[in-house]
Amino acid sequence: MDEDLDGFTRDELAAEVIRLRTAIRAHRDSSGHDLCWHHPELWETLPERLDPDIAVPPWPRFLRGCVAYRESLDREAPEARTHDVEYDGSR
Repeated sequence: MDEDLDGFTRDELAAEVIRLRTAIRAHRDSSGHDLCWHHPELWETLPERLDPDIAVPPWPRFLRGCVAYRESLDREAPEARTHDVEYDGSR
């Protein structure tokens, strides 16, 4: 799966790590509707340890955002498989 990394130079690998860390920090440091999902396991891959100061929308706005996101998937990825499994809350 990660065979593409085999041909990277040290500098290319370092650049890729920086790119990935930048993306993870942007996700960690987002709030409101920009923070789609809470992923502390992903955030813990960063070297700095901090408790992100997240803010969440009130329930009605949050649910409208979830519905809008799901509707966008119908438009943008209509061929996506359906994952028809109920969320059980365990992780």
